[in-house]
Amino acid sequence: MDLSAVDLSPVPDDGTAADAYENTVEAAQQAERLGFERFWVAEHHGTADAIAGTTPEVLLGRLAAETDAIRLGSGAVLLNHYRPFKVAEQFGALDALAPGRVDAGLGRANGSPAVDRALGTERRVRNPDEDHTEKIEAVVSHLYDEYPDEHPYGDLTIPRSGEEPPVPWVLGSSPSSAAIAGDLGLRYCFAAFIRPELAAQSFEAYREHFQSSPLAGSVDEPEGMIAVNAVCAESDEEAARLRAVAEATFQRIQRGVVDRPSVEEAIDELGGVPEPTPATLDAGEWPRAISGSPDTLAGLLEQLADCVSVDEVMIQHAVADHGDALRSHELIAEGVGLTSR
Repeated sequence: MDLSAVDLSPVPDDGTAADAYENTVEAAQQAERLGFERFWVAEHHGTADAIAGTTPEVLLGRLAAETDAIRLGSGAVLLNHYRPFKVAEQFGALDALAPGRVDAGLGRANGSPAVDRALGTERRVRNPDEDHTEKIEAVVSHLYDEYPDEHPYGDLTIPRSGEEPPVPWVLGSSPSSAAIAGDLGLRYCFAAFIRPELAAQSFEAYREHFQSSPLAGSVDEPEGMIAVNAVCAESDEEAARLRAVAEATFQRIQRGVVDRPSVEEAIDELGGVPEPTPATLDAGEWPRAISGSPDTLAGLLEQLADCVSVDEVMIQHAVADHGDALRSHELIAEGVGLTSR
């Protein structure tokens, strides 16, 4: 199993965005040493008290300078807020900073009404799937200089490294995004920490819709990845204690509160430490977050990957303490059996 990570740049308690970004840099360097396949950073808006990851294209530039071999990418750039040409230029610049190791993770999500107004985003689109498909096609066509000479954009080029162009991925949490990835013949990553109950259905849609595509950056066969919220510790019980933060954070989001509790606050809000995740999940069971010792978590990740027939799992977590987060990644790598670089 290949293992990857997506980092939200969580703001430490009593810390700032500067602290969050330094932690992200350290996490990327650690992921590279441990043998992770790729390290992505996320885009969230209006959550400055909890999450500092707002601009992947900026943070990835720093990560390119601080790493040597690991693939870097966005999880995801939210295309509904931007023009495709500018997104392509950003990834072209990143490719020049980290030649041949950039992933262009392309997704969509609306923020609060105030956030969308501030970004100039149209919330009511006549055909959202068609609009998203066209934007993805445009980003990829710009990146690969695929527009024919007679096209209005035929004379536009993107500065790049000259090596392998950024690899496009479609990111989503629903069968509709999976169908778009399949129709375009692109790689697909499903965010199981958002809508875990749709994981199996989404990968079915991806494979049903998959077709060989003339679009640059496409693949000949379906290629998928599952992103899960997971935390690891020396014991199942300690890992469950750390998982309390993810569980309580989700409950807060459901109430419209966008911040992250401490471990102690989370346990208090949940009425106690969550039960450890069972070593074996029931058929069709998709928890929103999982936890365990290295052996337990390795088994759980393998089960979830097998359920949707993918060979790569991306780890997203909401661990309150940065030291605990780094240790979690170290233990997951140990459990899965990664080879250190």
